[in-house]
Amino acid sequence: MKNIPQMEPWFDEAETRAVTAYMQSGGWITEFKKTEEFEKVIAAFTGASYCVMTTNGTISLSLALLALGLKSGDEVLVPNMTMIATPNAAILVGVRPVLVDVEPQTLCIDLAKAKEAITPKTKALMYVAFNGRSGDMQKVLAFCKQHNIFLIEDSAQALGSFWGGRHLGAFGEIGSFSFSVPKIITTGQGGALITAREDLAQKLRRLKDFGRTAGGTDIHEEWGWNFKFTDVQAVIGLEQMKKLPWRVKRKREIWQRYADGLSGIKQIELLPTNLTDTTPWFIDIFVDDPDALAAHLKEKGIGTRRVYPAIHTQKIYADAYHGKSFPVSERSASRGLWLPSSSKLYDSEIDYVANAIKMYYDKERS
Repeated sequence: MKNIPQMEPWFDEAETRAVTAYMQSGGWITEFKKTEEFEKVIAAFTGASYCVMTTNGTISLSLALLALGLKSGDEVLVPNMTMIATPNAAILVGVRPVLVDVEPQTLCIDLAKAKEAITPKTKALMYVAFNGRSGDMQKVLAFCKQHNIFLIEDSAQALGSFWGGRHLGAFGEIGSFSFSVPKIITTGQGGALITAREDLAQKLRRLKDFGRTAGGTDIHEEWGWNFKFTDVQAVIGLEQMKKLPWRVKRKREIWQRYADGLSGIKQIELLPTNLTDTTPWFIDIFVDDPDALAAHLKEKGIGTRRVYPAIHTQKIYADAYHGKSFPVSERSASRGLWLPSSSKLYDSEIDYVANAIKMYYDKERS
């Protein structure tokens, strides 16, 4: 029987050679020159002026809030359809995440619903590019300007995705990326923040390095913590970035092959995906019976994963949102299933998955 995982990291001899060479060179392992090099490569790829590496994508969002001056009691608008790290990053620094339903076409925050959620305490909007997709970013920018709030882009799933030729994450004051294992490139863990503002880049560097006034000193004039990256991770990341253009191309090919293979199955819903701009992180389908379909695929050696639960249904948020309805995120969460999505997938494996899904629905009809 085949074994096709839903996702797996992809390393080869290039990473092994690079890490070995670095260790043999007497590198310091901790954040230093290789991290600086990695930051420059990410900034160049995304079109940003500055990039600051961090421990992970959750901490990146927390630091973004702090750098923009949000404090305890302030509110940030957050989509109800996202990985729980997004609202949790706000909780970590005392900021209240206000959940907002999403658009059905993109699963990104619904600006009309966001307008209804704004209060005098609202200071920022976290815009999550769900699975690499986005809405009209000019409208998002105009919305934030109209309401005098900061735009923070959670682009953890969007490395390699653009809107109107501009990389996602580069529209707001700060954009955040993640390099955890399931992402299109990975350093095991790790996060990156991009910005066009030098003052924010400097503030972020101080926040993640104990509030130091400069590297190599022990003078601390403001609060800060240890959320630094490591050069060993950066060495891996630099090799992964060399492969990113090919992986972007391959991810788009994978999505299209799935779309072609699943066409004609009326039980399956695929979201509109502009492959000129969008690089899908995972292959997401929406069906009425995701658990039953997942069980069938498991029998065929095919790994799947349910799409995130709506945040307001998670135990730690349920009490605060008891009795409130978020129909789009509720429906999407109840129907969503991620199919095998690794850049390593062969066309024959994609076809095998699509045929297994066809068999399931053919059997259901018979």
